[in-house]
Amino acid sequence: MASPPLLTATPLGDVLELRPAGSWTAANVSSLEALSDAVASQMERSRTIRVDMAGVRELDTLGAWLLEKLTRRATSAGRQVEVTGVADDYAGLIEEVRQVNRLSPAAAPALNPVVARVNEIGRSAVSAMEDVSVFLQMLGSLFKALLGILRRPRSLRLTSLVYQLYRVGWQAIPIVVLITFLIGAIIAQQGFFHFRKFGADSYVVDMVGILVLRELGVLIVAIMVAGRSGSAYTAELGSMKMREEIDALSTMGLDPVEVLILPRIIALVLALPILSFIGSMAALYGGGLVAQFYGGMGPPIYMARLHEAVSVTHFEVGILKAPFMALVIGIVACSEGLRVKGSAESLGKQTTTSVVKSIFLVIVLDGLFAVFFASIGM
Repeated sequence: MASPPLLTATPLGDVLELRPAGSWTAANVSSLEALSDAVASQMERSRTIRVDMAGVRELDTLGAWLLEKLTRRATSAGRQVEVTGVADDYAGLIEEVRQVNRLSPAAAPALNPVVARVNEIGRSAVSAMEDVSVFLQMLGSLFKALLGILRRPRSLRLTSLVYQLYRVGWQAIPIVVLITFLIGAIIAQQGFFHFRKFGADSYVVDMVGILVLRELGVLIVAIMVAGRSGSAYTAELGSMKMREEIDALSTMGLDPVEVLILPRIIALVLALPILSFIGSMAALYGGGLVAQFYGGMGPPIYMARLHEAVSVTHFEVGILKAPFMALVIGIVACSEGLRVKGSAESLGKQTTTSVVKSIFLVIVLDGLFAVFFASIGM
């Protein structure tokens, strides 16, 4: 039977002699902590602490650590500590515990600013390459699923496609009309305000018509769709990924791209040109109202000038961009949704990333199309 733990403190002038005895094991943790606390005040009044461990019969890691805490407390207070009488069986354990938390963590070496900058550029390049790889992988999976639909038209989920087209297209019409109407009105108002100084009021119609039909109409609508529908796609697929619904589809032998992603992207490709046309008409109407009430230009004059300034080519340039922008928005939104991990923080992060990337790529794509159409004379 194990003997109870003891800790005798004998003061000898400036020297305090501590004699632990009995069983210093985890089974007696309450008694050991009380014994250690009881001698703390006597240790503060002594210059030298002698610990005689000859009476210790049983010792485990907990007991060794409590004894080590006593010695470290005395050492940190500037007192000398002498430990004697350690049995050979416990010498190794005492030495191991003595080395615990002795070494302070090494300070991180200061990086050269040039090296740190190069490292940051390298990490950014790797991240960009990973994003390109994910985009191309999703594009390949999408075309593979599309080829499967072309071979087996009945496999197209028409109900899902119509529902997504309703959400992305029909439900987006009010906000698209409102925003594009205001943008057209603002462009016209600013045009009249500044062009009037040079007596060039009629050229405001040229500016509004060309800007809206060729650039701003489809660009503004694409940005709105990226923020509205793209974020919704990412959030929906991310939630499915968190709840392992996408893994369940794969387990059942269904292709998640064909079931979940293809109807969404097809709906987006079909809806964005229609929304761009409606938005462009709303913007032109807003510009016409401003021309009538602010610029003093009647509707017949506005329409005649618009007919002279705008050609079908401008309209074609704007509409041709829409399907490609929709494809980019859909691929980015769906791929970011599939990259969601198992936390709400990851869902929010990927949704934000999806919107930012979509808007950035839409603007870049618009610039590339502008250069391309200018080079071929459109």
